[in-house]
Amino acid sequence: MHRHFLFILTYLFATTLAAQQTRQFTLEELIPGGKEYTRFTPRIPTQFQWHGDRLMALRNDSVWIVKDLTNPADKQLFLTFDKIGFEEDSTGQSGQSKEFEQSKQSGQSKQSKQSGQVIRLSFPADGNPLIQVVMANGTGLFDTEKMAMEAFFSFPDSSENHLLSPDNHHLAYTIGNNLFIRNRDGEERAVTREENPGIVCGQAVHRNEFGIDGGIFWSPDGKKLAFYRMDETMVTDYPLVDISTRVAEAKPVKYPMAGMKSHHVTIGIHDTATGETIYLKTGTPDEHYLTNIAWNPDASSIYVAELNRGQNRMKLNRYHAASGDFDRTLFEEINPWYVEPEHPVLFTDSKGDQFIWQSRRDGFNHLYLYDRSGKLNRQLTRGDWEVTDIIGIDKKGENLYFVSTDPTPMERHLYSVELKNGKTTHLSTQPGIHSGAISHSGRYFTDRFSAHDNPGEIRLIDIRKGKSTLLAAADNPYEGIEMPPVESGTIKAADGSTDLYYRLVKPAGFDASKKYPVAVYVYGGPHSQMVSNRWRYGSGGWETYMAQKGYLVFVMDNRGTSYRGAAFEQVTHRQLGVEEAKDQRKGVEYLHSLPYVDKERMGIHGWSYGGFMTINLLLRYPGLFRVGVAGGPVIDWKYYEVMYGERYMDEPDENPEGYAESSLLPKAGQLKDRLLIIHGDEDPTVVMQHSLQFLKACIKAGTHPDFFIYPGHGHNMMGPDRVHLHAHITRYFEDFID
Repeated sequence: MHRHFLFILTYLFATTLAAQQTRQFTLEELIPGGKEYTRFTPRIPTQFQWHGDRLMALRNDSVWIVKDLTNPADKQLFLTFDKIGFEEDSTGQSGQSKEFEQSKQSGQSKQSKQSGQVIRLSFPADGNPLIQVVMANGTGLFDTEKMAMEAFFSFPDSSENHLLSPDNHHLAYTIGNNLFIRNRDGEERAVTREENPGIVCGQAVHRNEFGIDGGIFWSPDGKKLAFYRMDETMVTDYPLVDISTRVAEAKPVKYPMAGMKSHHVTIGIHDTATGETIYLKTGTPDEHYLTNIAWNPDASSIYVAELNRGQNRMKLNRYHAASGDFDRTLFEEINPWYVEPEHPVLFTDSKGDQFIWQSRRDGFNHLYLYDRSGKLNRQLTRGDWEVTDIIGIDKKGENLYFVSTDPTPMERHLYSVELKNGKTTHLSTQPGIHSGAISHSGRYFTDRFSAHDNPGEIRLIDIRKGKSTLLAAADNPYEGIEMPPVESGTIKAADGSTDLYYRLVKPAGFDASKKYPVAVYVYGGPHSQMVSNRWRYGSGGWETYMAQKGYLVFVMDNRGTSYRGAAFEQVTHRQLGVEEAKDQRKGVEYLHSLPYVDKERMGIHGWSYGGFMTINLLLRYPGLFRVGVAGGPVIDWKYYEVMYGERYMDEPDENPEGYAESSLLPKAGQLKDRLLIIHGDEDPTVVMQHSLQFLKACIKAGTHPDFFIYPGHGHNMMGPDRVHLHAHITRYFEDFID
């Protein structure tokens, strides 16, 4: 009987293991927005922040202090989220807002606490006991010594772009097209009073190019507020339509197309003490770009990287913050293709005697150390690799910490550089994509990374001792499941010499003696890198899904993508889609060389720039693919926005041949393969006019693409509809690949 029972257990275990190994994932489990997506995403449940040189571990609703950095398991409970918020039985602390006091006195604490669920804690890097707490309904300051909320700023109805001042005395925010501030007493002040909706204050400008992600810039002392003012009244209204109403309503957006009128931007400075606002005297022409705003440490000056509309000349200008007067141009950068500043000046210490500037002037993005007069002291980094991020500077201002593509663009590694001599030290030792945070003293580092075979780790690096200690690791969500394998390699670009990186996803149980259909996923445009040594080489859920269905999935970064230097990226300048298509064809030729590839059953899919590339490849090389699915595609660059379009193509009148060669409209008659175009009907990025113009051209040429619209969506489908999108793409492949 015991032997029979053991046999049953063995059989059940083997059956369960086999079921695990052959498990088929659904799109609900693989696609963001799916009901089960989070279950199968690698996740590190504990996060870490530096509070001075104290390491804080945040997990669920608790914060712990790592007492012994040589033994991360030695932790002490520091704070639980239920200690943060409104306490009915506590007395108000000095400096709390009237609104905070009134909420307790009126007995509204429980309701306020519920609606103010903690979303994020931010510990000051310098160890200040006041930590910022961001809640759903406002932001507050929690005193970690008194273990009580010191002040709370509620978010006014319909407000956005909230930013707390460095001195924690004011909250800046926007409502509609105007900018406001609120003090600790709950008093609100309108910084701007623009009545014309075409003039927008306190928001990102230049369509978020040049690294711009906001429009509010507090001075280091918190006493002055710089902000963008964008006049769009001269920009064409583009007609989007909201069909969710009983009668569809127009909801126009300002959309400056290449070669047309662009918006005018100025920079205001508001004094919180006097209530007065001045504007920097940035002069003319009006259609220049004011980017990368930065204050100097004593708040006496504002630094602005200013570009001409042609984007081939940049001036780093300094202005007097008190008067708005132009002070001087510290230096200029000129490039025959384009200059693209994306990082403001970074001062090395509180004195403001030296600052760091990032530039591609030698062909790769590197760090340069200047003095306050604009004199170059030294180039801090150099080589055929790029600095991708600055992490910080130690409290003495001696060492700067950064991330770079050295030694390979497939990875990101952590380095330090000594400012006095440019000596660099490699800090991360394991392969993969690394990011980090430095302690205040600069002795310790938290290093977060993943690699193709590592779902993620966070390690503590003791820089002085060169010791690395594991803090936390992600579980492999596919443990025990036979997953489609992912491999990576290189092929030569169309120029015959440049290495291009690719990944190839194969079906689980791959058999090299069989023939497999292929799905090529493409993006191919600037500011992108699809293939890197991160978890599963960056392979996404749809690739896994297609591999489950028996497809090989191929992704390659062609010339024109990022993190390989200026020459690699700028080869596409004034002729978008030409060299990229040649490289992608080389990728297909490589696939044709593989004995297990069925070259008669190949499809291609891409979105946005990848949508452009999908149709571009179908038209330039008819018959190369049997089917294509293009989402939100650019069809003709003259219909795209000024900032991005003119950087890579110049204005249409300056480059008529390039625009004609890159346009897909004249090539509509060359469509021989099945093509599905997908577009959101409220897309404000690649407006639906692109797809409609292509359909019109195809009708005239007698070709027959298919078309699908996602009502109410912008440039990307979000939420549950994203699952539907990928199901629809897959159906199209399955319907027409055979």
